Amino acid sequence: MAAAAAGAEPGSGCGGGAEEPVVSLAEVLAENEELEKEARAVLGGSDHERCSYSQGAVKRQALYACSTCTPPGGEPAGICLACSYECHGTHRLFELYTKRNFRCDCGNSKFKNLQCKLLPEKGKVNSGNKYNDNFYGLYCTCKRPYPDPEDEIPDEMIQCIVCEDWFHGRHLGAVPPESGDFHEMVCQACMNHCHFLWAYASQLAVPPLTKVNSLEDEGIVLKAEGNEEQKKEIKTESGVEHQETKEEKQMEQFNEPSTSSGSACSEVVTKSEEPVCKLKELQSKQFLKKDTATFWPSNWRSKLCTCEDCLKMYSELEVQFLTDECDTVLAYENKGTSDQETERRDPLMDTLNSMDRVQQVELICEYNDLKTELTDYLRRFADEGTVVKREDIQHFFEEFQSRKRRRTNRMQYYCS
Repeated sequence: MAAAAAGAEPGSGCGGGAEEPVVSLAEVLAENEELEKEARAVLGGSDHERCSYSQGAVKRQALYACSTCTPPGGEPAGICLACSYECHGTHRLFELYTKRNFRCDCGNSKFKNLQCKLLPEKGKVNSGNKYNDNFYGLYCTCKRPYPDPEDEIPDEMIQCIVCEDWFHGRHLGAVPPESGDFHEMVCQACMNHCHFLWAYASQLAVPPLTKVNSLEDEGIVLKAEGNEEQKKEIKTESGVEHQETKEEKQMEQFNEPSTSSGSACSEVVTKSEEPVCKLKELQSKQFLKKDTATFWPSNWRSKLCTCEDCLKMYSELEVQFLTDECDTVLAYENKGTSDQETERRDPLMDTLNSMDRVQQVELICEYNDLKTELTDYLRRFADEGTVVKREDIQHFFEEFQSRKRRRTNRMQYYCS
């Protein structure tokens, strides 16, 4: 599953005599590239060779639950990427995507008959870890597996960035926007827990939760405290203009693009120097509260107030991570993709480094010729939407070798 992973429809069996589906080369290449990109994003930020236990509670990492070692009814446990390969390679695993501030449980007291092969010496339990039904392969308020063989309704699974559970789009109390229109989701239960977010939703949510028609809207309209006389005094002609100007400035402030991004984010959030609490300003106006999940754009976290009172509130609610843009799944994926691109080694360059200058030039010329001719040859199949067969590839290399021999027989091969 991804941050907004598409739900899979039940697979249909092949009937007798049915023809195999024909897939073009362009479709295969595009699908393969997309799968590689997703894998680099999800797994790239995690170490596939070393157990993450020694790092303590990792800020965010790819996690798995082993149904073989910790079946339903037992204590929940999570394992890191390296342990999923080395210690649980033949076991039944649940992919949990990523979770924050988690320490690998592999081999601790929750595993009765297994010792971690990578780091045998571990504490009995990790008291700081948080668990939910995902560790038993169950998701959403419906507590069903994913993919669900009994669910015939195509749907997408979206992860809440507070509780980190996954939810069907149809079980969020609201129709999710298009996947490209939002970056993060907060589920209904977490919106009730983080009640202060309703004030921000009127300005930042996708779409903004504003009161349009009180007769049609089932939400609760919350108002600022104050008696009627105070409200009447504000509604003078000059006062209305002042209020409108102030609201326009606030809208401009909230709509300003953030300087932070998913790949470069501030590690430490300090107390705001601003004397005015953004949250109190928003709560002084009407805002809508509904029993639904909410959807948020990129960089919305940078708009949250960081005054002393708000930081204290985040701590009491145990949601300090909301002000940390490095906590986002997008930041983790960007880091994973960047790290993978940096670490990926070119086998051609490794080979070149073991050769002398003349051999290097000859190999580069041969490689460039092969690459150019093969690309041109395959492009015809992609443009025509036809299938590349084994005999087509064999024919290409036979022709390529034949042309190479003719060139060699005529003259010494040089490259410019």
